[in-house]
Amino acid sequence: MKRTTTTAACAAAVLLTAALAGCSDSSDNSSRTGYGTTSSASASASASASASPKQATVDTKTAGDLGTILVDDKGRTLYLFLADKKNKSNCNGDCAKAWPPFLTKGKPKAGKGADEKLLDTTKRSDGDEQVTYNGHPLYYYSGDSKPGQTNGQDLNQFGAVWYVVDAKGKQVES
Repeated sequence: MKRTTTTAACAAAVLLTAALAGCSDSSDNSSRTGYGTTSSASASASASASASPKQATVDTKTAGDLGTILVDDKGRTLYLFLADKKNKSNCNGDCAKAWPPFLTKGKPKAGKGADEKLLDTTKRSDGDEQVTYNGHPLYYYSGDSKPGQTNGQDLNQFGAVWYVVDAKGKQVES
């Protein structure tokens, strides 16, 4: 019994290492906190945030030098992906594991500081409804382990750069 448990634990560690290695790119962002790492707590928190959608709420929050940015109703940072087209996500598979889509059931709601006219949804290739803001599909970053973190800001992963979003629906460059 003990040997089976150890073997299973080793296999899980190898799979996690392989998955994390697939999330890196050749850009030199190694000095960024959270780059290329995923804690199991943050991965499961982000995955559960998008795995069973409810009616989504988009709020705003001040994030230091980045100014006022979009967050969900729990204060978790939302990002846009420059490889996306207007109202069309181009982040699937391994990309969506590292950058879980912000999903909703029904029309998303505008919370404090968000503009309801900029909120909408787009249908993902798997049929899920993803929240968009000013035409940008929104995502979480698995490297953000708690509300208010912005570890995904200005990362170049999966072929393009990721940015936090301001209340006008524009990318925030740092």
